[in-house]
Amino acid sequence: MHPPVPARIAMPAAARPTVRLDLFAAALAAALTVAPQRAAAQIYKCADDRQQAVYQDAPCPPGRELANLSTQPSPVSVIPLRPQPGTVSRATTAPAPKSRAAPARKEASVAGDPAERRHLHPGMHEGEVLARVGAPDMKSGGGGRKVARWSYLPSARDPQTLTTVVFEYGKVVEVERKVVR
Repeated sequence: MHPPVPARIAMPAAARPTVRLDLFAAALAAALTVAPQRAAAQIYKCADDRQQAVYQDAPCPPGRELANLSTQPSPVSVIPLRPQPGTVSRATTAPAPKSRAAPARKEASVAGDPAERRHLHPGMHEGEVLARVGAPDMKSGGGGRKVARWSYLPSARDPQTLTTVVFEYGKVVEVERKVVR
């Protein structure tokens, strides 16, 4: 035998499922309208006991408020992209016109002794060569490249001798001295 089927009991109107859904929808709508207001909370800059700046979302105690960043935003420094009118800068000056005439050969500044050229040897660094014999009269390569070639022309202290120094990665790998007449 089957157990008896319970009789349907009439529910009061307040307990009906449609009313519960309406109440739930109203509560959800109220919560969603309050949520954006909480996200837009104010930030206060207050002083703590050691007079250090403290940032918080609650108002500061009396006498400790340094700034309300919502009503008093901090100033922003802006650097202009263009120079002010009337000022001179690299962006506003015109490049100097190039001359087609051959540049005059300037005298090489001799920091070292040309007589020391005979003492150059493989293994020396560029700085040692510059300190000992000075800047070269002619340069090729270098400037970040693997091989550089420096040439020293005859001078009063090293007459009739052309000296060529070859560098690899800043180190002397070859010294060539030729007698020219």
